[in-house]
Amino acid sequence: MDLHEHYGNLFKRSANEILAGNYLLDDQLDSDADDRRGLTLLFRPDEAVRSNMQDFLTELRANEPAQYYYPDSDMHVTVLSLVSCYSGFGLGQIAVQDYVEIIEECLLEAGGIEMHFRGITASPAAVMVQGFPANGTLHQLRDRLRKSFRDSVLQHSMDSRYTLCTAHATVARFRKPLRQPTEFVDILEKYRQHDFGKCRVGDLELVYNDWYQRANFVQKLHTFRLG
Repeated sequence: MDLHEHYGNLFKRSANEILAGNYLLDDQLDSDADDRRGLTLLFRPDEAVRSNMQDFLTELRANEPAQYYYPDSDMHVTVLSLVSCYSGFGLGQIAVQDYVEIIEECLLEAGGIEMHFRGITASPAAVMVQGFPANGTLHQLRDRLRKSFRDSVLQHSMDSRYTLCTAHATVARFRKPLRQPTEFVDILEKYRQHDFGKCRVGDLELVYNDWYQRANFVQKLHTFRLG
């Protein structure tokens, strides 16, 4: 897949939907009854990249303060959603060590993940910073993980919503009607090609998480060191 083309097409469609008022408000963000939980392998951009992302969000927040903006602690890139969030999922249903062992085996020959975060895109529900892997490690790792978990008897629901092929970081979600949609999209356009920085990813985290990867709900289960 050509990520530049994919991100660009997604932004064009979504910007039109936002301007037309057809964006999706998330009614679960402020719900105390949301008990959706899942199991995710992820990594976090380094501090410099996250700081640049927060600068972008500061400008968005000044324009639309009622929307949901990810705090620094929650910013992440999903390597693979092993168990997609659903109501009633708990750690008591799985043996975490079995998942750790499969991931460790898949990582035996994996090198570091090189990332370049450049530009933003959007969906009708969210705003994302575009990530571009600078080498093939992430793609190869995802393929190994998919095969290993599908060959196992462990509970998983990988790619149940869509086949993950991007490396974006979701940074904002719509939770209230936009006050100034045209100005909001203008800010997004301003950052379409903005350089948020490069980083080398050395650690992956296996986490038990809510839908939004909020730090007060996330439980880190294991940290894996890449080569």
